[in-house]
Parts: sequence; structure tokens; C-alpha cells
Amino acid sequence: MDLLLWVVQILLGVGFVLSGIGKFVSFGAAMQERQAYREDFTGAQLKAVGALEVLGGFGVVLPWATGIAPILTPLAAAGLGLLMIGAALVHRRRKEPFTVNLVLLAMAVIVVAGRF
Repeated sequence: MDLLLWVVQILLGVGFVLSGIGKFVSFGAAMQERQAYREDFTGAQLKAVGALEVLGGFGVVLPWATGIAPILTPLAAAGLGLLMIGAALVHRRRKEPFTVNLVLLAMAVIVVAGRF
């Protein structure tokens, strides 16, 4: 079970850090079309979400790995889960697929349940 939790934590951590960094970067027109949700948000809002994703990505791995305040790991996972609920609602409103958001939410729930 511990190995499964580590795999899920690392996948969540890497995925959210990369996704968060991506929200700070301006992409070309082709990428803008794939991320049409960007037009619903201001640049500051996207950067705030990106910062939360980066912090959550590190928070879901580092506290448990270092043993320093390990309670932060399930709390970070819970925060990422809340972000995914919000993201799924945005995609649903835009009539876009949101399966990835639900998978990431399920992974976050696994971490929360396993680490609390």
C-alpha cells in the first residue's frame, strides 16, 4: 500500500508542478486552441492557479518524503482535489471533457485517505 501511495503522490506532484509552470508560460496559437479555458480567466487568475498547483505538487511529496510536517501531504492532496473539482466544473460549463480532472481528483482522494 505504501508503494502505491508513493507512486500516486509522485505522479500527482510531477503532474501538478508541470501544469502549474505551464500556467505561467504563454503558448503559441496552437496551444491556446487546446487550452481554450484560458480565455475565461485573467492572467493573474491563471498565475494564481498555477502557483497553487506548483505548491500543491511539491506539498504532496516533500513533507512526507522529508518527515518535516508530514500532515501537510494529505492537506496538499485535499487542496489539489478541490482545484480539480473547480477545474471539472469549468470544463463542464464549457461543455468540454473533464475526465482527466476526475482521475486526478480520485488520485488526490487516494493520497488523502492513505496518508491521514
